[in-house]
Amino acid sequence: MPYQRVLLKLSGESLGDPVTGHGIDPDSVNRVAVEVAEVARTGVQVAIVTGGGNILRGAQFSQLGAARASADYMGMLGTVINGIALTEAIEQAGAAARLMTALEIKQVAEPFVRRRALRHLEKGRVVVLAAGTGNPFFTTDTAASLRATELGCDVLLKATKVDGVYSSDPATDPDAVRYERLTYMEVLSQGLRVMDGTAITLSMESKLPVVVFDMFTPGNIGRVIGGEPLGTRIDAE
Repeated sequence: MPYQRVLLKLSGESLGDPVTGHGIDPDSVNRVAVEVAEVARTGVQVAIVTGGGNILRGAQFSQLGAARASADYMGMLGTVINGIALTEAIEQAGAAARLMTALEIKQVAEPFVRRRALRHLEKGRVVVLAAGTGNPFFTTDTAASLRATELGCDVLLKATKVDGVYSSDPATDPDAVRYERLTYMEVLSQGLRVMDGTAITLSMESKLPVVVFDMFTPGNIGRVIGGEPLGTRIDAE
């Protein structure tokens, strides 16, 4: 396998209703869990950062009048709910998994400690990382880049509902062009909305390659980890 340790960034919508992206859909959660468990059984070490958009987006909720910091903490708790569901499903699919959170919730998860997370990975356990960075005003994309860097991952795999990075929104622009490869600076200078600028900048400083791919095609998680040239690769060259 070209990658020995990977970080998979999942949007909350990937665990939600297939049509609306809201709530938690057991079939969606199980589909992701089965693919992750299959990869884990090959010996690849897998860490996962979960989003929470299927439950609540802090930035959007704050526009209704809530303080942004409070709204962001609510969003972090949404990622914990997703993390619990995903961890259980991965274990049901036959792979050992541990849930770790950036906020201390001892009754449901271990607090994130870098050395402990590394030990879990070395023992072949899937590590699900929830609650973002534990700080408001930072996205789960930034959390994914941060954790991938901390854990020495070979690549950050950003799972999306489209098959890569486009010059514009392919759902509304029929002339949108899909890129096979981009540099970090091209993403930043062109304002491509694949990850927020903080996440891309941190990945660039850490020399952490990012692969954006479509996770809704069955088997794609295994294929991209296996080295198939899916989606768009973002790196220094």
